[in-house]
Amino acid sequence: MRIKDTIEKVPGGMMVVPLLLGAALNTIDQLHIPVVMNVLKALGTAPTDDGYYEFLRIGGFSQELFKDSALVLIALFLFCVGSQMNLKVGGVALKKGVLLTSSKYLAGLSVGMTFGFFFDPWSGIFGLSTLAIIAGMTNSNSGMYAALTGQYGNRSDVGGLSILAINDGPFLTLVSLGMLGTAFPLIAFIAVLLPIGIGMLLGNLDPKIREFLKPGESLTIPFFAFSLGAGMNLANFFNPAVLAGGLTLAILTFVLSGGFGILVFKLFKEKSYIAPISEASTAGNAAATPAAIAAAASVAVGSGAMTAAEFEAIQNIVPIATAQISVSTITTSLLCPLGVILMDKYQRRKGIDGTKEDLGLKGIEGTTDTKQAASN
Repeated sequence: MRIKDTIEKVPGGMMVVPLLLGAALNTIDQLHIPVVMNVLKALGTAPTDDGYYEFLRIGGFSQELFKDSALVLIALFLFCVGSQMNLKVGGVALKKGVLLTSSKYLAGLSVGMTFGFFFDPWSGIFGLSTLAIIAGMTNSNSGMYAALTGQYGNRSDVGGLSILAINDGPFLTLVSLGMLGTAFPLIAFIAVLLPIGIGMLLGNLDPKIREFLKPGESLTIPFFAFSLGAGMNLANFFNPAVLAGGLTLAILTFVLSGGFGILVFKLFKEKSYIAPISEASTAGNAAATPAAIAAAASVAVGSGAMTAAEFEAIQNIVPIATAQISVSTITTSLLCPLGVILMDKYQRRKGIDGTKEDLGLKGIEGTTDTKQAASN
């Protein structure tokens, strides 16, 4: 059976499909169907605090993995992501990575700030929150970026991925919410970002550790996705407001982060715009960011830096924000390849081949184009 191949046909499938499966099972579980509860009771399952029997809460390893594992697996995911942040990047690749990362972040932050100024930052329009906007717009799909730039871009485009990895996880969203006035004490940042920092340190000190941890970057995703889904109701995905909010987020991400990236590339004299469009997406793993922000908020409320009401507001939007980000992930995964194909055709009509480095002797050391230029 080609289960994995089938899942990967869905945009962001390794995140979205387990998330939806977990949400579907949790939705059934929360219906408390008498027949199901009677079977669970007969098997000796302990009742919940409300006196119900749920198959996602049977205790032991099963409950720990499928229901309660989201935060610890997200922490492991962030640790592995940090280990892949290579600090040794070629000059042109470094430049492009910085341009892409900064333009995408500034686009997301600007939209989030504008949205929070004109609308309620927690519910806004279509139930879209500032948290969902910043998390969805600042976190790009690294796998799709690598695939698109690998086919339509050049080596320095692909190399920029090493810097783009900075936008994986909740770091930029935490910084943004802090700038917008959400009270996160320093310890909240440390508590959430320490796994990334330790992973980055170890990965750069020892290439073998980086290689060892690399599978964890993808291996953990379906597991924490299922666990996140197991805390959601499937009705969230069929809520018209959630769908409208998710589609709005997707359009904002593709048009504004892609457009701003093109503008920045143009200002810095880059001729090919394949890379900015390739990163104009929402990453599947961005769906984990609301839960990570809620974890930081729990630290903040425990230290007295955040009120219980603010913490409750953040907790309440986590399921909706997660669903909206998932909708945006699927939508931008369709828009980005189409945008790249159209841009490639447009550039070629203008005589620009996005796969060629326009570097001369200043290219990245070791690239084919540099060696050819030197030999000529």
